[in-house]
Amino acid sequence: MNDINYTPQLQLTKDGSHTLFNAQLNESYHSTNGALQESLHVFIEAGLKALLNKNNYENINILELGFGTGLNAILSYIACNKHKVACNYTGIEAYPLNSSLIEQLNYSDWMNEDGKYIFKLMHTCTWNEKIDLNNTFFLQKLNSNIEDIAQYPLGEKNNHFDLVFMDAFDPTKQPELWTVEVFTSLYQIMKDGAYIVTYSSKGDVKRAMREAGFIVERLPGPIGKRHMLRGRK
Repeated sequence: MNDINYTPQLQLTKDGSHTLFNAQLNESYHSTNGALQESLHVFIEAGLKALLNKNNYENINILELGFGTGLNAILSYIACNKHKVACNYTGIEAYPLNSSLIEQLNYSDWMNEDGKYIFKLMHTCTWNEKIDLNNTFFLQKLNSNIEDIAQYPLGEKNNHFDLVFMDAFDPTKQPELWTVEVFTSLYQIMKDGAYIVTYSSKGDVKRAMREAGFIVERLPGPIGKRHMLRGRK
């Protein structure tokens, strides 16, 4: 991984929700056109809800690459709670954010009291341990490098994950996270029929996903972006 000194700054996006900006990478954690709308469009609507509408799940295993602000995790909690689906959520993050920065994010403004409590718990719970947040949503945050995913003891065996959120920094900023090797490792730990979704629609990413074995489709992107990608094993 590149030697990156993470010094993110709070940034307001066009839908009123916060993101963080990394000056060294010249890159935001979420879309400046709307952090909330991007996460909902790419990861919840095109990923989680599409999968739940396809199959009758009682529980689901989700892997997120780039845990970051925890926005995708709390949105997944809210969606799973609404659909009455239990969830095992694994988030990988090489550079965890400090608590003072997390407390400044305004995501809690649109949550009910339960959501606020769970979001705070997501960020205060222990890293590298599986934590029971409320008897139906289990979170494991791994402080690890994404490109080393083949070495992780993820799940009890291969074919474990139903859904993968690929939410690492842009391929032009960290190309080592978007390689055929990384996507092949992901393919091996996903169930047949599982989805992988990402905001990126770059040709190199699409080719890498296909070479790894995924059936890839290009979908309409969130506001400010023409397309996104979804792969299926």
